Amino acid sequence: MNVFKWFLSRKVFLLPAAALLLSLSGCGYHVGSIGHPQIKTVAIAEVKNETFEVLASTLLRNVLAERFMFDNTLKLTSMEKADCIVYARVLNVYNRSISWKRTSRVEDYRANEYTLSIQVEYTVLIPGSAKPLVPKNTAIASSTYLFAHDPAIGRANALKQCMLRIADQIVSATTEAW
Repeated sequence: MNVFKWFLSRKVFLLPAAALLLSLSGCGYHVGSIGHPQIKTVAIAEVKNETFEVLASTLLRNVLAERFMFDNTLKLTSMEKADCIVYARVLNVYNRSISWKRTSRVEDYRANEYTLSIQVEYTVLIPGSAKPLVPKNTAIASSTYLFAHDPAIGRANALKQCMLRIADQIVSATTEAW
């Protein structure tokens, strides 16, 4: 008798769960891409660099390619085959000190923490179309770093973090543009 009660309680529990799953399957929810249905591929044009930051354009282009591949909504391809093309310009790179440390032996102050801010202008065009997929927009990102044993490494890592955040903004604007 106990086995019958156990089976009956399992059946009663499974019945509402099955009904819920069947009702959710037809309610219009869709898992997957929310991208433009007619745009399947993207290309990244050469990124222009209007700053003195030597590797800014190369780093942004590489990070953009990685983020488009990670997002996987649009396939990365050449400019000749692409349904849309991303154009970007690195406009500004700011480096500011945000905290200082007074050394005990020397009577001067040295910054020990910095913030790096980057401003990028971008647009996404559809070849042959007068109207852009994404009109000109600006992406801004910042990252902090410490003046450690080698400040160049900290600054390079902050630059990568900024470019990653900017690339995420551009990918999001491109894949959700419609």
